[in-house]
Order: sequence, then structure tokens, then C-alpha cells
Amino acid sequence: MEILKRKATSGVTVRVLYDDIGCMCTLPGDYAKTLQSYGIEATPFSRLRGNADSEFNNRCHRKILVIDGKIGYTGGVNIADEYINEITVYGHWKDTGVRLQGDAVWELTRLFLCDYGINVKTLPKDNFELYPQSKDIYEDGYIIPFGDGPKPLYERRVGKSVIQNMLNSATRYMYITTPYLIIDNDLCVSIESAALRGVDVRIIVPHIPDKKLVFEMTKSFYHRLMKAGVKIYEYEPGFIHAKSYISDDEYAMIGTINLDYRSLVHHFENGVWMYKCSSIKDIKEDIDETLSKSIEITEKTLKTGLLKRFIRSVVRIFAPML
Repeated sequence: MEILKRKATSGVTVRVLYDDIGCMCTLPGDYAKTLQSYGIEATPFSRLRGNADSEFNNRCHRKILVIDGKIGYTGGVNIADEYINEITVYGHWKDTGVRLQGDAVWELTRLFLCDYGINVKTLPKDNFELYPQSKDIYEDGYIIPFGDGPKPLYERRVGKSVIQNMLNSATRYMYITTPYLIIDNDLCVSIESAALRGVDVRIIVPHIPDKKLVFEMTKSFYHRLMKAGVKIYEYEPGFIHAKSYISDDEYAMIGTINLDYRSLVHHFENGVWMYKCSSIKDIKEDIDETLSKSIEITEKTLKTGLLKRFIRSVVRIFAPML
């Protein structure tokens, strides 16, 4: 906060957009006014007004930071103490992010300005200064940042399509890290099909959950996926919040997209699709290290009592709402 205040005072345009429901338990309702008093342009995304409509479902789950239009950050990391393990809530908090430079930052700028403009009811002045040309950036592979969100703003489920395309094109392996595993039958079949044709499909989820009911729903998918040959791991040190997708050392996607209904259907999300970038090697190394700290779920550890199986069957009914 001290850095943002100092920058705003020195003449730098500082804009902050935060999700209202996502911060309702940690920030006061008039926090935007507090930021504005420091010279920071701020607004909550879809202010909660208590109406029984899409304001409860269509939240902003995007994480975007743009600096001078030249550098951009995105991934799973929110601005909170547990994300940097300053405090311990659910064991060690594991996350991933990606840093972009050059023209790839433009899409992050556009996504932020669209979201910000919709919520302040006036689109910020859009000009070429916000999209500077970068002549000295080394182009390494192909990088495509993208946005995703609910209908009618987005006609297709972009994030889901990216994940399914990676699964369908994989020939050797597909590794996934996600905090939640609550998927529809269509995506479940894509994961199963990849494993059944011999692709090494591995999914890493938390070992210490942030929401116990949601974790039981995640576990309810274990048996079906493992039966098709999918390997399931739980991150033993704590909670894995990373949204990483990688296949065959060639394709990868880092972003905000979880494998759950809210992320794939309801929320405003964003991601970065990569092809033959050197950073894919870094993603693979990071996931390999995460696997070394994770517990592989086996048929033996999967065995549960009748009551727990019944509970998991019941909660699956509510999957589209979670």
C-alpha cells in the first residue's frame, strides 16, 4: 500500500479493481473510497447489492498486473498474506504465475480496461500510449493471452476449450495442477480419453483443503478418473492454488482457470497459452518438484466407508453451484 500511495502521489496512474464478494470478509464496504483518498483510482467489481441475479455468480476471478503497458503478470496469485506464506492457513500455499513482456501484455491491458470501465460506467481513455511497441523483446515460441467469461459476453467457454484441445492433442503426457476438481461429464470424458489412449495424465490437488465440502466433491471424481488410468496426487505440504496445464514439453497454459464449474462457466477468467516457449521447461520442472512433494492416491488409500461415499454422492448434485 505504501508503494501504491507513493506512486500515485508522484504522478503515476494507479488503478485497482477488486472483486466485491471475493473481498467482502476481508475489506470494508467503502474500501474503494479509502484507496481513492490516496489518489488511487479504485472500484469493486460488480458491487454486491443483494439482488437475486447473476451478481452472485459472475465474479471477477482474473489476476492481472500491468506496468507501463510493457510488463504484465498473471496466474493464480491474489494479493493476500497467505499467498506469500506470510501467514499459514492451510499449510504451505503453492501457486504459480507468469511474467510477460512486449506485445503479449496488450491483451492483459485490454482485459483490465474493459473490466474497469464496465464497473466505473466510463471506459478509461484508450490510446496508443497504453500499448507501446517493444522492439528489443526476444520472441520465444508463441504466446497468446486470452480472456474468458460468462455468456453473452463470451459465446464460447474459452478456457475449457484450451484445456480440452491440450488433452486431445497430447501424445505423451498431460500434467495439471488445480485447487478444485469439479468437472462436467464432457471434460471428464476428455481427461479419461487421453489416459485411455496411453497419455500419462496426472492431476495434482491439495492435501489440506480450504473448503472441506468442496474437497469431498473433488475426491468424488477420483475413482472414475483413476479407473481410466489417470494418476491423482495430493500436495502433502498444504494447499495448491496453482492453475498449471502442460503437455508433451510443447504446450502449456498458466492463468486463473480452475477445474470447477464456477471457473469454467460463471467467472471472468484469463490465461496465457504457450507453444514451444523456453518457459515451458520451467513449468515442467516446477510441476515435477511439486509431484515429489505429493502423495499419489491409490486404490488402497481411496477406500472409504459407506457414509462418506453417500455424502460424496449427495454433494455431487450441487456441483454446478460450486
